[in-house]
Amino acid sequence: MGCLPVLLLFPLGAGAGYLLGGEVGALWGAGLGVVLGLLLMGLLIRAMRQRR
Repeated sequence: MGCLPVLLLFPLGAGAGYLLGGEVGALWGAGLGVVLGLLLMGLLIRAMRQRR
């Protein structure tokens, strides 16, 4: 469940990048999607592990 942001943001970033910049934009969008997905995955796991 923690890797869900990566699975969502990777294809969205690639698709948006392709629409805006063609093949090179798709690479940049996919890269940004992976980085944002990894950051959000870390935040999600951290939030799930915190005790209240």
